[in-house]
Amino acid sequence: MIKVLIVEDHDMARMGLSVILSKNSNIEIADMSADGADGVAKALKLKPDVVIMDIGLPTLDGIEATRKIKSKQPDIKVLMYTSREDEDDIFDSFKAGADGYITKGATSEQTVAAVIAVSEGAGWLDPAIAKVVLTNIRKGSDDRRGEINYKLGKNLYGLTEREMEVLALIVDGMSNPQISEKLVITLSTTKTHVHSILQKLYVESRSKAVATAMKEGLV
Repeated sequence: MIKVLIVEDHDMARMGLSVILSKNSNIEIADMSADGADGVAKALKLKPDVVIMDIGLPTLDGIEATRKIKSKQPDIKVLMYTSREDEDDIFDSFKAGADGYITKGATSEQTVAAVIAVSEGAGWLDPAIAKVVLTNIRKGSDDRRGEINYKLGKNLYGLTEREMEVLALIVDGMSNPQISEKLVITLSTTKTHVHSILQKLYVESRSKAVATAMKEGLV
């Protein structure tokens, strides 16, 4: 069970997130907060698996709140949840220790996938955010870029280690039955992994997944 703390000052957004996440049987809402300082206090007390953190919070902004949480409880995963796509906010969030960054325009499925991904230790970036990060990582060695490069590596889409293995086999042209045999897993499990990969890469087909994997250097 993934215990989640929601730190968001807008009532509708906070309740909406709670409803979306509560529909997943593997996620439990540990508590909610509308204030940055209070969010830090609750995170340190409850020690949730994941904190969903807005940036524009009263008392203490989400970036500083993330820094305080990570300095005392580095194992707590923090997923930034914001409407901001500003480059400085992105880099400063990761420098503060954030494990993922998703915008409020994300679908329910993407939000759930992001929470699960960061809980498993994988980085997560919204597609629009990924483009900004990739562009900057490719430009050079700025300290902020290095922080994100270190934290996320080549996996900017929140793929688990097993999903990366499956993706590599998809790129090699293997069918689901062949992947199942290769990895010694059931066909049903393989199909689940493939579905999750397509969802995380924001593509509708295996061929597009291959194209994205090759373009972004995932394999």
